[in-house]
Amino acid sequence: MKFFMRRMRILHIMLNGRYLQLLLCVAMLATAQTVTAQDETIVFTPQWTAQAQFAGYYVAEVKGFYRKAGVKVRIEHPSATQSAMSRLRMNRCQATTLQLCQAMEVVDDGTPLVNILQTSMNNAMVIVSAHNKDPLTLKGARVGIWSVGFGQLAICMSIKDHLNYEWIRFAQNINLFLAGALDAILAMSYNEYYQLVQAGIEMTDKSVYRFCDHGYNVQEDGVYMVRTYYEKHREQAKKFAQASQKGWEWAAQHPDETLDIVMQYVNREHIATNRVMQRLMLKEVLRLQVDRESKKREFRLRPDMVRQASHLMAEYQMLSREVTYEELVGDK
Repeated sequence: MKFFMRRMRILHIMLNGRYLQLLLCVAMLATAQTVTAQDETIVFTPQWTAQAQFAGYYVAEVKGFYRKAGVKVRIEHPSATQSAMSRLRMNRCQATTLQLCQAMEVVDDGTPLVNILQTSMNNAMVIVSAHNKDPLTLKGARVGIWSVGFGQLAICMSIKDHLNYEWIRFAQNINLFLAGALDAILAMSYNEYYQLVQAGIEMTDKSVYRFCDHGYNVQEDGVYMVRTYYEKHREQAKKFAQASQKGWEWAAQHPDETLDIVMQYVNREHIATNRVMQRLMLKEVLRLQVDRESKKREFRLRPDMVRQASHLMAEYQMLSREVTYEELVGDK
């Protein structure tokens, strides 16, 4: 009997020891998973090559705002063969910038997205016509449009106003317009617009149609994540968004130093541009971040602008259904 009791005590001790080991292993595994989640790097891919359009994110990286927020971020620009959205779908990046209309198309196509930060509060798109003609009088005109997208509102407008534009796709420059092969060209007020100015094209109120002044003031750039990633990394997404916003706020207060930072990225990526162009771009991008009504940088997606864009794009068959504000922000 004593032998039996002694064996039972030994077995009890052994089981307790194994139980403690098991608990220790579980705790270590949980700690490792927590550390992995916290240390996971967010690869951020802007929708275009290095330029002042993305200045706030460069500032946040250089000034250590991401590090101080406790989030690891690596900025990787898209390549000529792989767009930012392709990288996001392939999980080669976890966040990207998209215009609102683009984001709604992606959601409608079956990839749920979450807007974690909205930087643009105004629409930057314009149509510049040749020979100082009103773009609205150029029915059937050959109009340049970006091959990578961005022209959704222009297509809706041309259908609505029965302009019957012939859309000619271009990659990233204004050469077709300068060569006289186009009657007009779509341009961003912070990018191609200033390229045309530098090329000697005279801009007048008659030849430049600004969408924001004709009932199409729909927000553009925001930061998006695929919803499945966002749901698993809410805290990291929040930190990334807050640090990015801080980067933009700092950029607005320190434009000269911000320009220095932008040129570091431009030179590193071997982008064919110049400091004058980037200064103009930065100034315009910062201007577009100020809401027309509140006169503030709000860094939020506006429900009314989402409804406006969604109704318009659905009406002209650019969406199969209306994409709602709630779909884009979730429980943000």
